[in-house]
Amino acid sequence: MARRHQPALLDQLDEAVALDERSREIAAKRDAVRAEVNDLSKQVGQLRRTGDVAGAEGLQTRSRALGDHERLLANELDVVQADLRDLLLRTPNVPHPDVPDGTSEADNPVVVGPVNLAPSYADHQRVPHWETAAALGILDNERAVKISGAMFTMQRGLGATLSRALCQYALDRNADAFEEVRPPSLVTTATLTATGQLPKFADDAFAIERDDLWCIPTAEVPLTSIYAGEVLDEAELPVRLMAYTPCYRREAGSAGRDTRGMLRAHEFDKVEILAVCTPEQASALLYELRDRAEALIAGLGLPYRIIEICAGDLGQSHHRSYDLEVYAPGTDAWLEVSSVSWFSDYQARRGDIRYKVAGQRGTQIANTLNGSALAVPRVWAAIMEVFRQPDGTVVIPPALHGYMRGATVIE
Repeated sequence: MARRHQPALLDQLDEAVALDERSREIAAKRDAVRAEVNDLSKQVGQLRRTGDVAGAEGLQTRSRALGDHERLLANELDVVQADLRDLLLRTPNVPHPDVPDGTSEADNPVVVGPVNLAPSYADHQRVPHWETAAALGILDNERAVKISGAMFTMQRGLGATLSRALCQYALDRNADAFEEVRPPSLVTTATLTATGQLPKFADDAFAIERDDLWCIPTAEVPLTSIYAGEVLDEAELPVRLMAYTPCYRREAGSAGRDTRGMLRAHEFDKVEILAVCTPEQASALLYELRDRAEALIAGLGLPYRIIEICAGDLGQSHHRSYDLEVYAPGTDAWLEVSSVSWFSDYQARRGDIRYKVAGQRGTQIANTLNGSALAVPRVWAAIMEVFRQPDGTVVIPPALHGYMRGATVIE
């Protein structure tokens, strides 16, 4: 855990150990008192059978006092165990041994690419996507804000068609191995806790407090919990799932940062691919999911690179993780368009997702992985900039032509 370069985490682990020891001590005392109460109950019965009413009543008085003490210990145990659970829920995953060392995103190494990166980009490609899209009439964020408030976007015409096309493209390219699911967009607190978003990232999520429901920040959340509390057969693994959903994020702390155009919004569309597997299957699946995300971006002809996330920059739940970034010349920035992650047993332990090996007693905790097959906003933005023509039109990547109702150019 020290590889995460967050000293407070080590103090947190010490506190967890202390709480665990305290929990065991209280439980032992409670059990001892409970055993004494049971023993006294037997003695009371024997005394009453022999006619020693006074002796029986004396022991009952002692038993009632012990019962009160047992209840106090039980209440204290509940408090300590609740504190321990809260602390453990806030404790991040352990980095995989092969995760590169580093303290921040500046230490994330490029492991693939850059690919398709031009030696230089023309002036007509150096126009930010929000200017191009506004001129083409396909992005109407002013009215989106009027309808829903700041940091909401609205695509129109071929802009909306392009958004839908990107999602269908991602689903079709992964349909060979992944079962399509359309999960609910609202989930319970338990579901959001299982994937690691709660309690630590509550401020980043949209809550519907009246019904104790949350808007999903990604399809990873409901897909992971499909098998929560279940025991799968090892022969069923790996389970491969994919889903298109809208995603909702508060983007807390991002005010004034990348909020123009499509780069950062409270609601966006995304296709997620996810796997539930054995620990032995997980490493190969991580590369498979990464390769699939890469193939989607490569198929669009966009310039991209893949970086591996160093230990100090890993997300809360992540055991090992890669980000795929696309270069957008209009904003002169590398934009993260996909994150592919292996969670080891971190999420499955929270969600109690297990599997049974044939011929063996007991069950094992599964592993989970997921990746953004395609998140619309930044891919959409990069298309507007990379494929912008001198006359201000935008050429649609050929891979999407079949989804665009015959359109090949946005003009």
